[in-house]
Amino acid sequence: MAGRVKQEVFPETELDMVSISVPYPGASPAEVEQGIVLAVEEAVRGIDGVKRVVAVASEGSARISAELTIDADDEKVLADVKSAVDRITSLPKDAERPVVSLVTNRSEVISMVVYGEQDLRVLRRIAEQARDAYLSDPRITQADLAGAPKKEISIEVPREQLRVHNLTLEQIAQKVSQTSLQLPGGGVKTATGEVLVRTDERREDERGFSEIAVVTGTAGTEVRLGDIARVRETFAETDESASFAGLSAVMIRVYRIGSQKPLEVAEAVRELTGKFTAQLPEGVKIAQWQDMSEIYAQRMDLLMRNAQSGLILVILCLSLFLEIRVALWVAWGIPTSFLGALFLMPLLGVSVNMISLFAFIVVLGMVVDDAIVIGENIFERAQRGESYIDAAVGGTREVGIPVVFSVLTTVAAFTPLFFLPGFMGKFMNVIPIIVITVLIFSLVESLFILPAHLGHLTKPEGGIYGAIFKFQQRFVVGLDRFIEKVYAPLARAALRYRYFTLTLGFATLVLTLTYVASGLIGFRFLPGIEGDVVTAAVELPYGSSVEQTRRVQERLVRTAQEVVKEYGGDPVLRGVFAQVGSRGPVMGPGGSTGASGGHVANVRVFFVPSDLRDFKTGDFAAEWRKRVGPVPEAKTINFSANMGPSAGKPVDVELSHVDEDVLERAADEVTTVLRGYAGVHDVENGVALGKPQLDLTLTAEARTLGLTSTDIARQVRGAFFGAEALRQQDGRDEVRVIARLPLDERRSEHDIEELLIRTPQGGEVPLHEAAVIERGRSWPSIERADGKRIVHVTAELREGEATPGMVNGKLKSELLDKLPEKYPGCRGRWAARTASRPSRSAA
Repeated sequence: MAGRVKQEVFPETELDMVSISVPYPGASPAEVEQGIVLAVEEAVRGIDGVKRVVAVASEGSARISAELTIDADDEKVLADVKSAVDRITSLPKDAERPVVSLVTNRSEVISMVVYGEQDLRVLRRIAEQARDAYLSDPRITQADLAGAPKKEISIEVPREQLRVHNLTLEQIAQKVSQTSLQLPGGGVKTATGEVLVRTDERREDERGFSEIAVVTGTAGTEVRLGDIARVRETFAETDESASFAGLSAVMIRVYRIGSQKPLEVAEAVRELTGKFTAQLPEGVKIAQWQDMSEIYAQRMDLLMRNAQSGLILVILCLSLFLEIRVALWVAWGIPTSFLGALFLMPLLGVSVNMISLFAFIVVLGMVVDDAIVIGENIFERAQRGESYIDAAVGGTREVGIPVVFSVLTTVAAFTPLFFLPGFMGKFMNVIPIIVITVLIFSLVESLFILPAHLGHLTKPEGGIYGAIFKFQQRFVVGLDRFIEKVYAPLARAALRYRYFTLTLGFATLVLTLTYVASGLIGFRFLPGIEGDVVTAAVELPYGSSVEQTRRVQERLVRTAQEVVKEYGGDPVLRGVFAQVGSRGPVMGPGGSTGASGGHVANVRVFFVPSDLRDFKTGDFAAEWRKRVGPVPEAKTINFSANMGPSAGKPVDVELSHVDEDVLERAADEVTTVLRGYAGVHDVENGVALGKPQLDLTLTAEARTLGLTSTDIARQVRGAFFGAEALRQQDGRDEVRVIARLPLDERRSEHDIEELLIRTPQGGEVPLHEAAVIERGRSWPSIERADGKRIVHVTAELREGEATPGMVNGKLKSELLDKLPEKYPGCRGRWAARTASRPSRSAA
């Protein structure tokens, strides 16, 4: 049974959360909120079992999360949410089909990076080949790519060609959709058998789409798509890009699922990578990035070393005061209890992972306490002249009840961990399961198995046992002398002056509680664990160009390389991975990645394990921050050396209100107050100006020409975002076919104003005459909770200067309690993210 225990890096759990994701390509956050979020919120909020609805409207997509109550049936609520979302009929036409699912966390085991001096298309193709090679091995089931945009076939038609042939981009997209298809036509049952019929006009590549006839003359002449447009296989126009060691890169992430073991998955990837490397073209390399199985192996090694050390120390200490054979039998309770817990783990649904290994380490110091008490009592009665069998029976009965209750009190202390709510409750309930199971097995072993072994001993009179026994008696005499001269007098004095003793104990308790309540003791739900990766995440003002972001990123990379040289150079470095378009990975539902866009970037420096270097990654992060210095272009820049799940930012204030202007003023005020507190730094107010936005309103003149708002919206969208012709599967990837204007005809605002809008009669009118153009700004993203807009004001704290408790208490009394009076309807609270969702990790 123990051999069937599942192994994983972190426990996989369902997070009591239903996720609804609705892509809406090309839409601003405000449009996503109005068209999608409000409708889905209203449909989901009233469902039985839904505790809270949180939504994020970002550019091009909506993410709505329904947090469930503790007693909710996840599958039933999931079905109810799906039904409610399917009943919504008001979603925008261009919004894609909603994806509704229960949120789970996937276990990434190892990541590989394909990089080199090649075009991104070549690197992606090689990465796909490597991924397929991994998936061909039965030890690996799941792998995906990261760091490369989605594939796309772009059809770029110049304005002049559209005018010459009297076409619109919508018409071209419709023609491509009607021409490129595969459609079965059924079958014909002939005398010799059934013959299947199908229409096969599917286009696969640039050449196939270029041959589509878009205009056919009366004389049979044809104008093909390739004659008027540039057709090319490319990637979606996003700001996402990645580099490794200064070269373009694509990352392959490999996951563990089912009963697969992290160490076996990682070993399989390394083996296959060695074989695949020999096939790489010149200028392309593949390197290992993060290997979570190493952390798993280190924790397993730590457990084994602690178990060995604990076993040796128990035997040595007990051998000084008890007979050595008693010490050996008492120490045998450690492996016995652990093996018993391992035997039950599959039945209890617990795997061997980082958390359960930690639980084993925690319980290691408690596991033989009961056996020591019983073994010592049996030995002491045997020393008084009883036979070992009588001493075993009488000694166990004498202390059995106190031992049982001592174990039960420890069990009771760990039992409340079963009732932690939300994500952290599911994540942490492994600890009480392991601790309680080990303690119960230890209790059974000490009450029934240990006395049976000790009852069959004989008194050592000669030989090696006799010699050891005589040597051990010297320590017993010393201990007895200490008890008689020091401990007994103190105990008698405490009993004699019992009221003084009671007062002293009570005063100590009061002083301790006062010290804790004062906030002088730092509190952190999950402490930062130093990892092997140091991450710098930078965010520029929303709407900043990708070139500006890349310049800041290059500065971060350059300074990181300078600091690396001072800390040991290449021998301690595994690589530097830089990414534009993302602030970095997040441990959380669906593997989301936090802020994204051309204004954000991250640089990750990956070092060899801590036992192979002589510095801490935290020290490197501090020196890196110092060397980078002020970055005027950046809105925020954060350095982190911690790994694993965390409770999020130590300061996180959630403000909510229905009016965005009120939210902005309240957030600015909270930000100003926080910046005045000692020990508080990296304050982010959660409010940022979005990209410049042009709002179009149809003019009266345009209406007289027969134009409608839909006509203008469709033609503008087709010209600048693109008119989607179709989607088709290419291997494991979905490829979109998009018709749009060439890039050099959609680079400036002048191109927008001078865009020619085709009227129903075939005429043309410039956009600036067909519509009133008003300038504004969109929000970078819009967060909502319980039907209101929210913003999060967050900050970091310096160790030793401030604690969350101190900042929370001070901010609450000075500002948060007064917000409803100053801004009616505005609510501010200390956000409890730990119970609802995991947070960002530098790993």
